[in-house]
Amino acid sequence: MTEIDIEEENKAIAREYKELLRISYQTLTHEDKKLIRKAFDVAVDAHKDQRRKSGEAYIFHPIGVAKIVASEIGLGATGIAAALLHDVVEDTPITVEELEQLFNKKVAHLVEGLTKISQVKKDMNISLQAENFRKMLLTLNDDVRVILIKIADRLHNMQTMDSMPEYKQLKIASETLYIYAPLAHRLGLYNIKTQLEDLGLKYTEPQIYNEIVSKIKETKEEQDAYIKLVSDVLKKSLDEEKVAYTIKGRPKSIYSIRRKMAAQNVTFEEVYDKFALRIIYKSNPHDEKFLAWKIYSIVTDHYRPSPSRLRDWISSPKSTGYEALHITVMGPKGRWVEIQVRSERMDEIAEKGYAAHYKYKQGATEESGLDTWLNLLREALENAETNAVDFVEDFKMNLYAKEIFVFTPKGEIKSLPKGATSLDFAFSIHSEIGIKTRGTRVNGKLVPLNHELKSGDQVEVITSPHQKPTINWLEYVTTSRAKNKIRNVLNEDTKKIAEEGKELLTRKLKHLKITLNESVVNELVNFFKLKTSLDLFYRVGIGSIENQQLKDFAAQKSNTLINFFKTKIKRSPSSNPDEINKQEISKNYDMLVFGTENDRLDYKLSTCCNPIPGDEVFGFITINEGIKVHKKDCPNAISLQSNYAYRIMPAKWIDSTQQEFKATLKITGMDTLGLTNELTKVISNQMHVNIQSISLSGEAGIFNGQLSVIVQNNTILKKLIDNIKKIDGVDKVTRVYTN
Repeated sequence: MTEIDIEEENKAIAREYKELLRISYQTLTHEDKKLIRKAFDVAVDAHKDQRRKSGEAYIFHPIGVAKIVASEIGLGATGIAAALLHDVVEDTPITVEELEQLFNKKVAHLVEGLTKISQVKKDMNISLQAENFRKMLLTLNDDVRVILIKIADRLHNMQTMDSMPEYKQLKIASETLYIYAPLAHRLGLYNIKTQLEDLGLKYTEPQIYNEIVSKIKETKEEQDAYIKLVSDVLKKSLDEEKVAYTIKGRPKSIYSIRRKMAAQNVTFEEVYDKFALRIIYKSNPHDEKFLAWKIYSIVTDHYRPSPSRLRDWISSPKSTGYEALHITVMGPKGRWVEIQVRSERMDEIAEKGYAAHYKYKQGATEESGLDTWLNLLREALENAETNAVDFVEDFKMNLYAKEIFVFTPKGEIKSLPKGATSLDFAFSIHSEIGIKTRGTRVNGKLVPLNHELKSGDQVEVITSPHQKPTINWLEYVTTSRAKNKIRNVLNEDTKKIAEEGKELLTRKLKHLKITLNESVVNELVNFFKLKTSLDLFYRVGIGSIENQQLKDFAAQKSNTLINFFKTKIKRSPSSNPDEINKQEISKNYDMLVFGTENDRLDYKLSTCCNPIPGDEVFGFITINEGIKVHKKDCPNAISLQSNYAYRIMPAKWIDSTQQEFKATLKITGMDTLGLTNELTKVISNQMHVNIQSISLSGEAGIFNGQLSVIVQNNTILKKLIDNIKKIDGVDKVTRVYTN
């Protein structure tokens, strides 16, 4: 580069720096400016020999990130300084310790957090990628500003990605849509979310993006004229009422138009609310709500509202802190228009997210504002046991979830994601209440635990100290908090049953003259084709390993020759049975079931995708070959699902030990006093038996009963039948097979 070029570049860098100070959202003190100046100087010096792919000086990138952090996210001096320095530890010889000496602990800590995040290798498969995001999200516990600066870094990269090779653009853009846009949304940074989504679309579906952009340009004049038409009418009335306000037209984001086109399968022209009007009014805190509804009444004097599309986020703000009144009205020419009403304070919070919150919290420091907010996010990060992909998926679900608002019996309001059930509500109050939930009432009526809640419902939870979660509960809930708690309790139960199973096995083997030790446990694990000793003990505990099978094992064990070969090819030894708590029950997906009732049917595995146990699958009913099972991502799946949807059956692999079966028993006998009482006592004392229905009738001294129970296997059922037979007065117990 020539000297003149370098001089020009230096001038440009100086201009950018001045701009950075000018656009800062927080009021900067003299001390703040000194801190930022120093960070700027250190960054300029550290990056002086680096250039970006586009050829420009590297320092423009940290400044770009700092500008986003200062104006759009609204962080203070510490955040701005950390943004300027975010790449120095990674790309230059400067260390975190040096930063701490040069600046302060906070700045060094933020830069360290940012360095940790970026050190994860970029080109990796999804599960590593997910693991990486999980690490990143866990840094929230350190300081949420790390994530905010990271989002700014990502936005600046997306804005300046033109000179990158296409495969990199695609990868970065997909990652942005997958995690950074939802994250920005959750943090209340709507402006940034919109930019990230639009830029993400620009690189993932360039053709569609360009088509929408050009159509927006084509229709811009017409849109502007339409917005003017509506706002002129409203201005007249607002002025008469002496409201201080501004009206802005706001086109819908390119990404949301694309999403609507895809979801409703319509063309650009058919997407009806491509723009919204925003009325932003001045108000003191006391009159804010009153004025919003006054404006509502002015708007609806002129245009008819759609009652189903009124959103009042002022009385109950979203958990991101968003407040506004959204009214959808029928405008001129028969077009729907969304009108958003918000005060200047609400507008700032909507644009800046949490940074604006501290500004309006009287006497709140930046830190305390962050604390309240962090608690909202910790929930999703609480449970580290799930695998990383599930974790990210769960986290995303909770990020993007639309909210519903329900009431407790005392009238307190709770926010839950849309689609949440009454059991989710129980867990949202407290996990102990969730675990002990026996039933739920919604608006005074008893409903099933998987009843989907709607905004405005009043929910009451009925608990019982004897209630315990079952494996089915996982299908009754949608929130990750509830799922995690249920899984934990089920695991604990499994371990308890395994403890009992271990004692039982010791006794049973004693009868067969075998002492239970580590090598015997290993042989048994191999003999029953299991994975861990915990599996073995659990199966004995619930009775799915029967005495005859143990006798077969003993007979085989006494054959020394076989035994010799067995030891030679022994599979990986299972751990010491005393370490039973350290192992999880293994997921033996050894049975395929179909339909909502989990029926067992004959099937063939299709050869086009060769599903294996544990894969996500579906059943397809063929003309000649019965049911064929395909993987959900099988190359033929899309055409089968679109052309023969009616012949598709839901299917899933399950662990047969966790499967429950329904059995119906017919009981006859003499109708003696207290028989019913005795009968229910026997059933409820029996471990692992749930009564589904019971009908008893007595006539002229004869007792007839029919009982449907849910059991895990035949052994448990046999035991139950034996115990019922022992009751005084019972004559016969037979199993009824219904077709």
